[in-house]
Amino acid sequence: MSYESFFKLKGQPFSNAPEPRFFYESRQHAEALIRMMHCINTMKGLAVMLGELGCGKTLLARKLLENLENDGNFEASLLVIIHSEITAEWLLRKIALQLGVEDPGEKKAEILPALCERLMDIHEAGKKAVVIIDEANMLVSRGIFEEFRGLLNLEVPGQKLLSIVLVGLPELEQNIALDPPLRQRIALKFVLPSLKEEDVVEYIHHRMNTVEGEAGIFSSGACRKVYQYSQGIPRLINTICDNALLESFLIKKETVDEEVIVGVGNDLGLTAGDKA
Repeated sequence: MSYESFFKLKGQPFSNAPEPRFFYESRQHAEALIRMMHCINTMKGLAVMLGELGCGKTLLARKLLENLENDGNFEASLLVIIHSEITAEWLLRKIALQLGVEDPGEKKAEILPALCERLMDIHEAGKKAVVIIDEANMLVSRGIFEEFRGLLNLEVPGQKLLSIVLVGLPELEQNIALDPPLRQRIALKFVLPSLKEEDVVEYIHHRMNTVEGEAGIFSSGACRKVYQYSQGIPRLINTICDNALLESFLIKKETVDEEVIVGVGNDLGLTAGDKA
């Protein structure tokens, strides 16, 4: 028997996998989406979203992609950078492939004309091209940022041909500064904050509702303790709550209460007010 069966849940509500169905539209996250969509809709060029570890940037990026794909007026793609050793040519080729260039070639001299032609085709079809790059803080080469600047220079009267959204840790801002002219081209920059205490309560309830969990499995005292241990960082909220459900299942307690959260927090090496 699993805790899902014990609590009659249809799935694990606190997985840290970035599943859009679990997206909780807090005031902060809703505002972030509005800001990014404004920048994209008006084709201003470069948007930068910064946030600390575990604050929900990846899920927000995927939600943005889902919104763009559902809209029908965009040709959008999402790239996730997994290491810092990539070259400018590799990234340009990846962007070209994601935007529908069938054979962009291997060299920059081949890729750029093919990508430019594709961007014009997208524009002439009445759509807008968008590239979202998650974990962009892994980009540390000035050459890559210079290529971004070149792509942002592609435009028709009144608008850019490509919107780029860079999502990453705060050090991304320092990396962009490697190319000062690109830094001046940032049309939108904002920091995604952690959740407030009232948002944490709603976040927990939203996650539980998504898997058809009964209201009240997490007591109000438990939710308050989750906030204190997590300080509103979604990844930590998920870790604490997942462990709390498992612990309550093991001791056959049908409600996750404050005592369980304190025990889980201690087991994880957290203290109230600790963001580690």
